[in-house]
Amino acid sequence: MSSEAASTTPLSRGVSSQDLARLVEQAQQGKREALEELYLLHFDRIYSYLHMNVGNRHDAEDLTTQVFVKMLESIGKFRWRSAPFSAWLFRIAHNLAMDHFRANKRWQPEEEVPEPDPGEGSAAEQEALESIGRQSMLELIQKLSHEQQQVLTLKFVFNFSNAEAATILDKTEGAIKSLQHRALASLQRQIATSPESPPQEP
Repeated sequence: MSSEAASTTPLSRGVSSQDLARLVEQAQQGKREALEELYLLHFDRIYSYLHMNVGNRHDAEDLTTQVFVKMLESIGKFRWRSAPFSAWLFRIAHNLAMDHFRANKRWQPEEEVPEPDPGEGSAAEQEALESIGRQSMLELIQKLSHEQQQVLTLKFVFNFSNAEAATILDKTEGAIKSLQHRALASLQRQIATSPESPPQEP
């Protein structure tokens, strides 16, 4: 087990990376208490992520239950070298949400996400981030493409790294950076054209 990989996992409720690694190891051995603790540690974040995706409590609750059923079925196959545990769990949630959307014909992926040019847009992205508060971002991202929403939600609401977001969404890190750049540029344009936007300095 890689303690380095474990240390990158976003944690909740003050649990250390070492404690999380221990819980996962015990859960893989079939210990019920460890499985219950992993459920309690991750339930709120998984439910929030799914609720933001599907938009209603009933479907979010149903999908959250499915996530943890799949966790029980598959935790023996989890390996730290592949992904941090929370990223692995979020990928299960993401895949279930995509299955839900496809069944309801509510989502289509972007056809192609180009790799960004080196250093592209870093200043503009920083300016956009500084201009947008958390609540405002949650409102504005509803106007973005679904994949752009996914990247910003994972990066700035759930605090995943580019590598972890790439694992969850099954994309390259370059594609994640490109989606983030395009999404933040779009948000910046929305802010600039908003009636409530302050006038630009001459």
